[in-house]
Amino acid sequence: MLDLPIRPRRLRRTAAIRSMVAETFLRSEDLIQPLFVVEGDHAPEAVDSMPGVFRYNISDLVCECRELGKLGIPAVAIFPSIDNSLKDDTATEALNPESLILKTVRAIKAEVPDLVVITDVALDPYTTHGHDGLLSDDGAVILNDESVEVLAKMAVLQAEAGVDLVAPSDMMDGRVGEIREALDDHGHINTGILAYSAKFASAFYGPFRDAVGSASAAGTHHLDKRTYQLDPGNRKEAIRETELDEAEGADILMVKPAGPYLDILRDIRGNSTLPIAAYQVSGEYAQIHAAAEKGWLDLERCRDESLLAIKRAGADMILTYFAKEVAQSLKY
Repeated sequence: MLDLPIRPRRLRRTAAIRSMVAETFLRSEDLIQPLFVVEGDHAPEAVDSMPGVFRYNISDLVCECRELGKLGIPAVAIFPSIDNSLKDDTATEALNPESLILKTVRAIKAEVPDLVVITDVALDPYTTHGHDGLLSDDGAVILNDESVEVLAKMAVLQAEAGVDLVAPSDMMDGRVGEIREALDDHGHINTGILAYSAKFASAFYGPFRDAVGSASAAGTHHLDKRTYQLDPGNRKEAIRETELDEAEGADILMVKPAGPYLDILRDIRGNSTLPIAAYQVSGEYAQIHAAAEKGWLDLERCRDESLLAIKRAGADMILTYFAKEVAQSLKY
């Protein structure tokens, strides 16, 4: 027998001991469920590239929100999938006071008032070109300041509808400060800003673009957003972006994607005292499902491990398409 006074395996010997010394926990309260909404009264539409994910009509989405609340999930993030006929180059529908997203927020708040509702502030669901901002006349440049002006108006409309947190996901310079000022000027001092602060120009967004229809509008999954989203190789730039958002009045900072950027998440956790969100994006979700369907991975174990890693790296909350099924597994 080895002469070992220190044996770390003593604390791994039984499930009860392991639970006593566990350092990181995943709770339903840590999870935010992204949901997709469409007009009409038809049955939920499956998103082919995201198994188990659907586009809901407003009524069915409200029912889903009620169920999520009962499972202990505190928040949902709503994304509209609007008909291509409503899209144009200047995202006119984004400022329609009776737009799909605003009707959805009002419906949720009327029926599930305690659920935290988060709305996307970006133009890509509303543009024919699929970009998160307005284009110059020649289509060569994403216009920053003109886009921010529209985004601030969007945020005010969403606050008036009753949203709890507006979530600018566009990565335009200065948009958090302008949104904060616009919200305050219109009396919405209690509407928070969950800023997509470190959003990378990632290859993992394709299934999401299917779900909201920005890919079909633009005619490609591979939109080049590198002039406004972050270079995947840049750590210091990510920290700088989060510092700017914090200075401009963000209430929560976000890293997106989550899994491939755990180092960035850890950096930002160590650099800020604000709450940190992480978005386990559609491609991360889809690849786990695809490998599990092939029999190469255990779906539930990989799902849980991927989320635990995000929490361990420093996230206070996680947007994930796995939220509901994880909450069900924790509850039952």
